[in-house]
Amino acid sequence: MSTQPHIVLPWVVRRTRLPLLLRRCVDCGSESATTGEGRFRVNANGKLLDVWLLVRCVSCDRTSKLTVHERTPVRSFDPAELRGYRLNDPSLVASRLLDPLLAHRNRFALDWTGAWRLDTPSEWLDGTWPVQVAVVFADPVPVRPERLIAHGLGLSRGEVLRRIKCDIPLRRPRSTGFTFTVMAGD
Repeated sequence: MSTQPHIVLPWVVRRTRLPLLLRRCVDCGSESATTGEGRFRVNANGKLLDVWLLVRCVSCDRTSKLTVHERTPVRSFDPAELRGYRLNDPSLVASRLLDPLLAHRNRFALDWTGAWRLDTPSEWLDGTWPVQVAVVFADPVPVRPERLIAHGLGLSRGEVLRRIKCDIPLRRPRSTGFTFTVMAGD
């Protein structure tokens, strides 16, 4: 029996929607908020701009603001970026929401539950072991490899720990690509 993988299968982790924000509401105390459709508020004060990302509490619908830029000179903005803020560009909303500095500055975390999917090849090639799988992240979705592999292969997490050979820790969340090898079952 050969120990070199015969086949390399591609898996892709994709974002299906923007994640919820884990942030306490000042009105109702709920700890979840959403960006909804994703809207910015741009406010001019002379030659300075403030830019906020608007978020809504999922329980009471109260709108709050996340500071994106504060008292920033208009000249320092790229014209395309400024136009994106004014037009509520969805890709700009996503990039700002996924920015770890914005999350740290505005004291929120992201809840990725139900906000991603795993795309795998439609057919598993039968009988050829071991099989190598290359996981690519189209978006920076933090997922524990152990859970991702269990989901993708339809195995229990214990079975994953027994049959998977990988150079990274399987129980630590990860949002960058990795490869693993699936060994034949008993």
